[in-house]
Amino acid sequence: MRISVIGCGYLGAVHAACMAKLGHEVVGIDVDDRKIKDLSNATAPFYEPGLEALLKDVQETGRLSFTTDMSFAANSEVHFICVGTPQKKGENAADMTYVDAAVLGLLPYVTPGDIIVGKSTVPVGTAGRLAEQLATQEPAAHLVWNPEFLREGHAVSDTLSPDRLVYGVIDGSEEHPAVAILDEVYAGSLSAGTPRLVTDHPTAELVKAAANSFLATKISFINAMAEVCEATGADVTRLADAIGLDDRIGRKFLHAGIGFGGGCLPKDIRAFMARAGELGADQALTFLREVDAINMRRRTRVVELTRELCGGMLLGKRLTVLGAAFKPESDDVRDSPSLSIAAQLQLQGAVVTVTDPKALNNAARRFPELHYESNTEAAVHKADALLLLTEWQEYRDLDPYSLAASVNSPFILDGRNVLDAGKWRSAGWTYRGLGRP
Repeated sequence: MRISVIGCGYLGAVHAACMAKLGHEVVGIDVDDRKIKDLSNATAPFYEPGLEALLKDVQETGRLSFTTDMSFAANSEVHFICVGTPQKKGENAADMTYVDAAVLGLLPYVTPGDIIVGKSTVPVGTAGRLAEQLATQEPAAHLVWNPEFLREGHAVSDTLSPDRLVYGVIDGSEEHPAVAILDEVYAGSLSAGTPRLVTDHPTAELVKAAANSFLATKISFINAMAEVCEATGADVTRLADAIGLDDRIGRKFLHAGIGFGGGCLPKDIRAFMARAGELGADQALTFLREVDAINMRRRTRVVELTRELCGGMLLGKRLTVLGAAFKPESDDVRDSPSLSIAAQLQLQGAVVTVTDPKALNNAARRFPELHYESNTEAAVHKADALLLLTEWQEYRDLDPYSLAASVNSPFILDGRNVLDAGKWRSAGWTYRGLGRP
């Protein structure tokens, strides 16, 4: 099929490349000229495993192109809206500027039978509003909400082999004409057995908000248990193992640490709360306020533990933060807990060096006052304490025996609870985890 993808950021660039991989003829459209030039040269403007190779692969077929000219959408039958919905400045609500601008710019090129497919995470009610706008411009076109469920670091595989597909159509009916068209777009995934669910617009919009809220709640729950474990001498990792064996609970996302960050979970749960308030249903989501508070409290807790590790004084201590991205296999530093902690430590007088395999350029733009070092060996040299805050595999694989000779003091805070505490202690290190004895 002929497909346009409006917005070529993280979601859009991956979606465009994957749709071309599946055999469709795709044009990616974005207002950022530099981003379009990079993508046209098969260069990913951000780090995502497998994306750059995929871009090179599909561009050689001639099925994928990029442009800043919206008129190129006129040749497409299906138009995916993949722009960002950041948190409004000074508010919890989502900023819909980019979604509204994308749809407004696209409308003149929509023809009868076309479908506009929203993939951006939006407040419930957005699809209904946009469907009314579309009906005044082109009544024979359709609007579908098709939420994305990508995990950074796994976005290519999640798009090519999704775990579910949700179509939100105006009447929630399997017979809606847009359903058959989207089935053709996703024919490869459906033939491989991917579950598909057809709902109305509001339900489809709520799926992503509800999923992210549940995941955030599960993460904050185990982090709250980590606080209790620290007060009692219990081990949160063994606690998680035990309750995770209950198939009603499961072990996934029960990993205590420094909390969640990134461009989705924090802003999405806040936008969900804000929208619920607008709808008069704010009491239903008051628990998310505590979820958010627990998550933010983890950052303060790491600063406190670092001070304890350093003998009660941070002033002048040389600290090395291992990891700047909010998660491994990504260069995304949006709302990164590790960078927030690094900045707080520096404000309290520590001399902080941050290292990361992929995210240093983005980190330097976000926190230019911090010191950055790309070489891990140089970053840890003569450190008074190490803080593992992003669980890149190369940090998990560090040898505590050889590393001890490089530092001033063999102190390490494992902010992700991924290291073998016994091994590090045997090598002479003072080891601290979160919620662990």
